[in-house]
Amino acid sequence: MKTRLSRLRLWPRSLTFRVIAFSTVWAILTLVVIFTLITTLYRQASERGFDSLLSAHLFNLIGSVGISDNGALTGAPDLGDLRFSEPNSGWYWSVEPASEDVHGELHSSSMTTSILSPSVAEVPFNANFQRSYSTEGIKGEQVEVFESEFVLDAKNRAARFRVMGNHSELEQEIASFQRRLLTYLSLFGVGMIAINAIAILLGLQPLRRVRNALAMVREGTAHRLDGSFPAEIEPLANETNALIENNRRIVERSRTQVGNLAHSLKTPLAVLINEGRALGGAKGQLIAEQAASMQKQVDHYLQRARVAAQRDSVVFRTPVSPLVERMARVLQKLNPQAKLSLSLPPGEIVFAGEREDLEELLGNLLENAMKWAKSAVAVSVAVVPGSINQFEIVIEDDGPGIPEEKAREALKRGRRLDETKPGTGLGLAIVADLVNEYGGVLALERSGMGGLRAVVRLRSLQ
Repeated sequence: MKTRLSRLRLWPRSLTFRVIAFSTVWAILTLVVIFTLITTLYRQASERGFDSLLSAHLFNLIGSVGISDNGALTGAPDLGDLRFSEPNSGWYWSVEPASEDVHGELHSSSMTTSILSPSVAEVPFNANFQRSYSTEGIKGEQVEVFESEFVLDAKNRAARFRVMGNHSELEQEIASFQRRLLTYLSLFGVGMIAINAIAILLGLQPLRRVRNALAMVREGTAHRLDGSFPAEIEPLANETNALIENNRRIVERSRTQVGNLAHSLKTPLAVLINEGRALGGAKGQLIAEQAASMQKQVDHYLQRARVAAQRDSVVFRTPVSPLVERMARVLQKLNPQAKLSLSLPPGEIVFAGEREDLEELLGNLLENAMKWAKSAVAVSVAVVPGSINQFEIVIEDDGPGIPEEKAREALKRGRRLDETKPGTGLGLAIVADLVNEYGGVLALERSGMGGLRAVVRLRSLQ
């Protein structure tokens, strides 16, 4: 669960997330612009067509109406649209006198009552004696009105012609078109975003292969990045392989130098020890003891040099539980007087380091606990709570323990708090150096069993 939460926190920093998010936002903005542009153009075209239709009906109406000798309006206009004959349909026409010597009124059968129009002062006629405006229809609908005054004969007798179209129907048609367009664009957008995401994921797949290959190198299951990579990533893989190989050469060279130094010092120190013993007396004993101390110190610092050389390596991995079990069995056989209890985690924990180092670390702590325990030693291994790449080893005993004020002194090289027990005083110092070289933490505390509680925290591989 914590690993999942950690990945969710890192997800906004992911290159995949950024590319998909950017492309998705861009696709949505593009579709919004397309939707706005298409609906605007459709509205403009629909309104132009609506106006053209009303204008054509107006001229048809003017051509269908005449005037008699006594000034009465005559004619039976048929505009070719059934909506003008449907009562209160929102589509109407009317012809009214515009001069004093004209009488009578004509209107469509759909117009069951008169419709108010604004005064000429409010909406004036243009140079062609035409005007257009919107008003409320009979049923409360919005109607668009095209109106014109036209002279019917040589006596300058004029009439006012009006053609009205249901603008609410036009708005409904536009709204319906917008809904259909929005549905189609939404489906298209979802499909486009999905295809785009799939294409990005497939395009970034080589980076995942590089990451997995690096994880295998870090875990020690591979020694280089193998496989074919795209031209953009292949230089990165080649440089990484070169870096891994260079790191391996450095480690091997350090090991060789450590071995050479140990070998070159081994014989002179052995000679000094033998000569001191052969010489006898106080001086001989002093020479032998100092030579033996030099040998231990050389071994100690050579160990530190080896660990420092390999600390940053990415190819070492050591399963913890099997190693702890094996060492616990060995120490239990060597120290049957103390009962050793072991608690191991159900899952696998892998130490990010070399097996020999973990063996030496555990060996010193277990040997120390067995030496000082009265009757019981407890060893437990667990993942550090709240961490995804750390584990801890806890070793407790029921011995006398170490006072808190002397815990730091016990970690000093060659320092022994009790000279009555056998030992060199280097065990805890070696443990402290190993833990420090691996970037871990060593704590010496008071155990609930009454003795010492040593807690070691080290880095693990996920």
